[in-house]
Amino acid sequence: EIGKNTVIAAQTGIAGSTKIGENCQIGGQVGIVGHIVIGNNVRIQAQSGIGRNVKDNEVLQGSPALPYSDYNKSYVYFKNLPKIMKNISEIEKKVRDND
Repeated sequence: EIGKNTVIAAQTGIAGSTKIGENCQIGGQVGIVGHIVIGNNVRIQAQSGIGRNVKDNEVLQGSPALPYSDYNKSYVYFKNLPKIMKNISEIEKKVRDND
């Protein structure tokens, strides 16, 4: 069941008896598990994986899908992970050297 004014881009897979609300936007290559409910006015960014019910007005991205703002924060940390790990290693070395 797909609500009115909902758009779904190419290569999106929707399994089972999933119900999608009205006025939703679902990007390309999204995967949606079966037997869940996606609320109204939901936006799902491309290549996301939806494995749970989605409340009205949520904006999701990633796989597994996260709230959009959380995904963006995580992505920034991920991009900086090599630098963060280097800093942690330097701090650990200083702590060991001071013991």
